[in-house]
Amino acid sequence: MTRDRLAGAVLLFLCAAHSTTALAGPPFKTDDPEPVDLRHWEFYLASVGEYAPSASSATLPHIEVNYGAFPDVQLHIVAPMGFARSAGATNYGYSDTELGVKYRFIEESDGSPQIGVFPLLEVPTGDRQKQLGEGSLQAYLPVWVQKSWGKFTTYAGAGYWISPGSGNRNSLFSGWEAQYDISETLTLGGELYYQSPVTEGGSSTSGFNLGGFINIDEHNHILYSIGHSFSSGSITTAYLGFQYTV
Repeated sequence: MTRDRLAGAVLLFLCAAHSTTALAGPPFKTDDPEPVDLRHWEFYLASVGEYAPSASSATLPHIEVNYGAFPDVQLHIVAPMGFARSAGATNYGYSDTELGVKYRFIEESDGSPQIGVFPLLEVPTGDRQKQLGEGSLQAYLPVWVQKSWGKFTTYAGAGYWISPGSGNRNSLFSGWEAQYDISETLTLGGELYYQSPVTEGGSSTSGFNLGGFINIDEHNHILYSIGHSFSSGSITTAYLGFQYTV
């Protein structure tokens, strides 16, 4: 495989994986089943990306809005500006829009976890020719489970990607996250994740992220993570965002 073809293959993987990165539970790829409280909002201004030596893709930035529309139901939208770089080409522009609804159907108790679903649609508003979008409507159907013991919280789950389009293939994503409240200001955590191949002839990928939350006050928060792949080449993942809650 020539260097240009290798760069193109890596970029194709990054762009395909980019959707799963953007839809995660900030600042991680793994999400949780807990919706925003009724009639409350979450606003994010953030950047999330995946970087390899010969190619990279990121949101620079994206806006995420979550709203507690009904008891145990959250509405969700992500509007991203996308960046894509490969050998000899760099593109920047509006990428695919993400829409979703999170529904928690089992609340947490002393003896059982909370469980919810968070179906998402990736709407092809970006330009596939510039590697800023998938060019077709995609769907993600996950189930998430969460349990807390005092200052320790863990959540995990798995979901199925439906990814039509030339060169794409349906895939499975799974992840597990654990975090601990060091103080009222600082929470630290980490995750492990796995994704089956997202393109024809591609390979599965797995990796980890470490990060956390800094609570400036009741409404203002900083979220961050950084990690690396175990497989599929040298891929670094990163998230940095500001969250406002009301």
